[in-house]
Amino acid sequence: MRLNGEIYDGEEGEEEGQRLVVGYALTLKKKKSFLQPKFERLARNKGILFVAIDLSRPLSDQGPFDLILHKLSGKDWCQIIEDYRQTHPEVTVLDPPDAIRHLYNRQSMLQDVVDLNLLDFHGKVGVPRQMVITKDPLSIPDKVIKAGMKLPLVAKPLVVDGSTKSHELFLAYDQFSLSELEPPLILQEFVNHGGVLFKIYIVGDAIKVVRRFSLPNVSKCELAKVAGVFPLPRVSSAAASADEADLDPGIAELPPQPLLERLAKELRHRLGLQLFNIDMIREHGTRDIFYVIDINYFPGYGKMPDYEQIFTDFLLSFMQSKYKKRPVA
Repeated sequence: MRLNGEIYDGEEGEEEGQRLVVGYALTLKKKKSFLQPKFERLARNKGILFVAIDLSRPLSDQGPFDLILHKLSGKDWCQIIEDYRQTHPEVTVLDPPDAIRHLYNRQSMLQDVVDLNLLDFHGKVGVPRQMVITKDPLSIPDKVIKAGMKLPLVAKPLVVDGSTKSHELFLAYDQFSLSELEPPLILQEFVNHGGVLFKIYIVGDAIKVVRRFSLPNVSKCELAKVAGVFPLPRVSSAAASADEADLDPGIAELPPQPLLERLAKELRHRLGLQLFNIDMIREHGTRDIFYVIDINYFPGYGKMPDYEQIFTDFLLSFMQSKYKKRPVA
């Protein structure tokens, strides 16, 4: 079997004749975190081969691929992959650029959550009250006051482009300090959630939830004493895991499984995506009121427990589909 000019002889453990060729276009950082040796070895033994896409050559000249995984930014790449989808409908692209683009804007990414009604699934899921600021930072205090938004407020860049800057978050304790920030940005009311955030990883139909340490509650007393805008630490690191911590059960209890399954199913359908994660918090003092605060495309799956097996099973479902379609000789 020849792929990108190289001969592939197969690996021990593959079922005879059944292979899935996965072309990937990832940044070096994403490749290192995602294509870890244990994962590649497990996938290879199941007949799944990962092949790097050469960005210096036309995509149509490479392969043949059964499936393409990608996470690159830029209009040029989006056009390349969109053109490829049109000319190679037999190849599964995870995920379509138009669907991914929906998550590049923090205002649009949560709109699908706003419209959900999950009351029959053991909980309520919503979005914190928010406001978009596109220009004129000096006008922010007046806009916040007129909108009646409650302090403190979390300030996030409006555009999510994969850069470090797009993940720089701030917590504002008073309206007037907000004029120090740089639009375009989105302001969200801060919801006390006991310092724990739930990261819900979606891989097709599979769901995996982990706890992460987050921001502590802000008391009314603290709010009255503190002024200013302060940068927030990132909570995506595996070192921030709260899964083994001795936490109050009311804070640590995972969201109900039926709620997660319904939420994941609805968002997969509405977003048109297979690979994403949801950052969700539980309102402190409640058991069943949750807020989605962020959605990320193709997150750091390497930090997800058992990701190797979960992702391999996900890819195997495409292999099974591929060979079911083949005519019987």
